[in-house]
Parts: sequence; C-alpha cells; structure tokens
Amino acid sequence: MKGEGGQMKGKGAQFNPKNKFSKETIDHNSVDGIDEFVGHEKPKTQIFIEHPKKIINEYNSPDVPGSYSVNPYQGCEHGCVYCYARESHQYWGFSAGLDFESKIIVKKNAPELLRKEFQKKSYEPGTIMLSGNTDCYQPIEKEYRLTRQLLEVMWEYRNPVGIITKNSLVERDVDILSKMAEMNLAHVFFSITTLDESLRRSLEPRTASANKKFEAMKALSQAGVPVGVLVAPIIPGLNHHEIPEILKLSSENGARSAGYTVVRLNGEIADIFRDWILKSYPDRMDKVLNQIEDLHGGSLEDRRFGKRMSGEGQYAKIIKQLFQVSKTKYFKSSNVWNSLSTEHFRRQGNWSLFQ
Repeated sequence: MKGEGGQMKGKGAQFNPKNKFSKETIDHNSVDGIDEFVGHEKPKTQIFIEHPKKIINEYNSPDVPGSYSVNPYQGCEHGCVYCYARESHQYWGFSAGLDFESKIIVKKNAPELLRKEFQKKSYEPGTIMLSGNTDCYQPIEKEYRLTRQLLEVMWEYRNPVGIITKNSLVERDVDILSKMAEMNLAHVFFSITTLDESLRRSLEPRTASANKKFEAMKALSQAGVPVGVLVAPIIPGLNHHEIPEILKLSSENGARSAGYTVVRLNGEIADIFRDWILKSYPDRMDKVLNQIEDLHGGSLEDRRFGKRMSGEGQYAKIIKQLFQVSKTKYFKSSNVWNSLSTEHFRRQGNWSLFQ
C-alpha cells in the first residue's frame, strides 16, 4: 500500500539498492517482456534465526563511550531512512534498503552466550551497550524478548548496561532497570529525531512517537533510572530548528543528560536518502543535501573519527551553538551522572557463595 508521493506506508526505504558484495542484482529498468513486477511491493517481515558463536563485540571508538556492545537483532523494523546500520546488513547477503527493515536476523542464543562470556576468566567487566548497531527494542522484541533476557543475565552478574532506543517498549523492563540503577548499573538514552509526527512517520515509520518516548522517559525517571536524550540525527533543513523544544520537553520529563549527532549518509544510504527526500520533500531536496554535504567537507559520507558525529563547517557551528544554548537553559548541570559501576560484578552470578 502506498501513501502520498507513492511511498510505501510503514517503510523508510522504498527500494533495494544493490548489495556491494553481490555479483548479481535484479534490474527493473527494462520492462520488455515482463508480465508481473516484483521487488517494489511492500515486503512482509521475514525472520531468520541465527546461532552465533559470540555475542559481545569489543570496540574502541573515540566517538562512542563504553567498551562493549551486544546486538540481539540484525536489521531493524523501525525503518529509519538515515540509519548507519543499513550498511552492515550487506554482510549477511541482504540489501541496505527494504531488506534491512524486512529481513530481520534474530540471535536466539544471545542470552546463553552472554552468560558464558561473563563466566570466562578472561572477561573484563565493562559497560555493555544495547544496542550499538540496531535497536534492541524494535517491534519483534515483543515476541522474542531477547533484550529482556539479556537484562536478566546482566542483573544476575551485576554487569552495567547502557541502552539507546527509539522505542517506548523499554518501559516494560523498568522492574529490572530500576534494581540495576540502585547499584549504578544502568542508564537509558532515548533517541528523538523530531516532534513532527508527519515527518517521523515518513522518516522513521515504525519508531515510537516523541510523546510515547516522553511518557516512557518519565516513567523510568520516576522509578530511579537515569535517563537522557539524544537529538539524533540532526538533519539541517528538516529538524535542526526543533533542538530547543526537544531538550525542553525531555528535561521536563526527567532527562538528566543530553547529546546529539548529525546525519551522515555512508555508502548505499545516500541513495536511499536521496530517493526518500525526492518523494517526500522534493522542494527541500537540494537545500537539505547541500547542507548535509557542508557538514562533512563536501560529501554526504563521513567515516572520520572525531568529525563524523558532529560535523564541521558553518552549519555544524550553528547546530552546536543552538544545542549548547538550549542545553544550558534546560539542563542545569553538565555532569548529571557518573560512569556506570563495575565494582559489583560477580563472575559466578547468583551461584557465588562469597558475594
């Protein structure tokens, strides 16, 4: 089913760009002799069960605090047009486009693997990010509950966890998160892109609305869980002007910290975004794309540590200034919470006789 501008409802990407690792692709440019078109219809979600041998990923990025990440799902039903994780879906043989949001890989043995990792003498306790790649609270989490099970394991072993999500489903796990927060073992960041529901439904169609996130933010905060907001990504010409109001409402609903990232469109994501903005906001297309390029030294793409998340140039300065002024106004302290604790970690979990 298609909406205004010929867009598929509930989908961010509108096509499947070629997988850069694949030698073959489906071409729709020539229609001679074709009786039935395939590939442009709205795809149904397909689930692929995977049993990896490892679930904890170590990373060392100056742009992202922490040391480990765990991703129970690959691919994401949220369908965010701009999502940097789309590129990684190609490693699984899928496309960064519609495949990314309709062919979801479920790592069913993730909780079991995490428990085994914690029991190894070689494991050094550290904050685990859920999720560093795709959202751990995307819609299929309601059915598979892998994130819930992972949190149960982290609580059992007293390992700290940081969560970033665009979904209000995180409120379901307030019982575990509040217990962990009492020992400084958990915090949650809500990623909010826009307060404009029309823009959200088109740009990131299956994420929770900003109002739903504010409700979950307030519930977690009242339960003692430290919460923060990420205005992410900031897209000049589309949502940059919303920074002050997003920070204001986040602060009013219990957020104690705030950050932001600017959009970057690496690889095939640039083609997906161009197609989306041409269909959704054709009158703004040139302006938005030019301003994104200005953020990244004349390119839509940016892989440079220290630059890719905040950008550079005139528009980057404007965004930074607007964010800092708003943060100073609505967040009275710049050091609102401490680093999460590893001192409570117990390698034998609930079986330890000495803790």
